Amino acid sequence: MSKALIVVDYQKDFVDGSLGFEGAEKLEKGILEKIEEYKRAGEDVIFTKDCHMEDYLESEEGKKLPVGHCIKGTEGFALYGNLNEEDGKVFEKETFGSLDLGLYLREKNYDEICLVGLVSNICVTANSVIAKAACPNAKIQVDARLVGSGDKEMEKKALDVLENLHIDIIY
Repeated sequence: MSKALIVVDYQKDFVDGSLGFEGAEKLEKGILEKIEEYKRAGEDVIFTKDCHMEDYLESEEGKKLPVGHCIKGTEGFALYGNLNEEDGKVFEKETFGSLDLGLYLREKNYDEICLVGLVSNICVTANSVIAKAACPNAKIQVDARLVGSGDKEMEKKALDVLENLHIDIIY
């Protein structure tokens, strides 16, 4: 059985930077433990990183979310805390979901995929749906203990929608 852990956008700007929110930093310990668990078992660890350029505010996303964040080469672009890109494969993405991630997942054809990270109601949701589309017969999970959002109401709605799409939510 092949498994993968996807750590979605656990980057400085989403934790304590321009789009950071209270409580995001508390996820670090659990995410690090989950990474170690997968590495010890010889399973794959994958990171997504939100990746924007200096002209972000001119992009379609930037017009709707006019807060510069995760600009490549800045401190806010880096993984937060003690997370280390060398622990897994990295996908940089310019929007919420990563098509490249989906193609990779389809090629690997995992039996089980677990997602953690930020932001639960945006990028975690988008990449969960991509994982489900890429590996429709895999068990797709979102560990609700290791995701977060500054908007708890939207987080709850997003997790409900994911559950309705047959993605298992771990509480």
